[in-house]
Amino acid sequence: MTAAIDCLVNVHFGETEKQPGWMLKVRDDYFKGPSSMYDQVELSALLDEMDETGVRKAILLDSLSKPSVTARKFATARPDRFTLGMGGLDLLRPMPTLRTLASAVADLPVSYAVMGPSFWGDGRYPASDAVYYPLYTKCAELGLPLCLNTGIPGPPIPGEAQHPIHLDRVCIRFPELRLCMIHGADPWWDVAIRLMLKYPNLRLMTSAWSPKRLPESLLHYMRTRGKDRVIFGSDWPVLPMRRVIPEATALDLAADVLDNYLHHNAEKFFFAERNSAA
Repeated sequence: MTAAIDCLVNVHFGETEKQPGWMLKVRDDYFKGPSSMYDQVELSALLDEMDETGVRKAILLDSLSKPSVTARKFATARPDRFTLGMGGLDLLRPMPTLRTLASAVADLPVSYAVMGPSFWGDGRYPASDAVYYPLYTKCAELGLPLCLNTGIPGPPIPGEAQHPIHLDRVCIRFPELRLCMIHGADPWWDVAIRLMLKYPNLRLMTSAWSPKRLPESLLHYMRTRGKDRVIFGSDWPVLPMRRVIPEATALDLAADVLDNYLHHNAEKFFFAERNSAA
């Protein structure tokens, strides 16, 4: 069985008694998911699915503004299997936010910080906006990878802010920042690939994308110049590991490329020493 690291897992959905309308639309209209998608998660059930599919470690989404009791409980109970991806960052109040982020990184097993440009500020702030610069600076100082959503989002919210071209200026101005595009880059895959060819500190995670739906241009890049650049993530439970791991192993990829995609690239980028080079 091929070993894997799942770099984006949601265990916090069940902590909300009633999901907002846009979350329900994502489940029902976009992913055609089951009604159980947002149920509470049992640690044993998640571990069973990970063991069944060869997922050795998973990064659980958490939040500074609304900490996930479930994510932190799982990470505390099984530090060998779980770390955290820290979102909920208020960039309009940068100083207290960054102090809290630094404290969380010191006290918790945080593998990356995460922001979705379409999901806050009414989608008005693309990644090139100066409102992100304090976060970029702090993450670079901490050696903490930063994940940013790219591509048109599933919910009915503006997507322009998530065009990957906005990362062009970011990578120029913050070459020390370890930056990962997440949730793919549709319909701008070729722009994302071109940027990764250009900048050594940039990666792409295929979270929220069924591997069998990945474009051939990305698979070609993974086989050639991008063997160390593309990282696996499921967005579980939106896409179950039981579905996406078999789809990934069925891709037309050489064994070493598949191992990089499922495991080695994430190990190096998210789990290596914080201050090491990208």
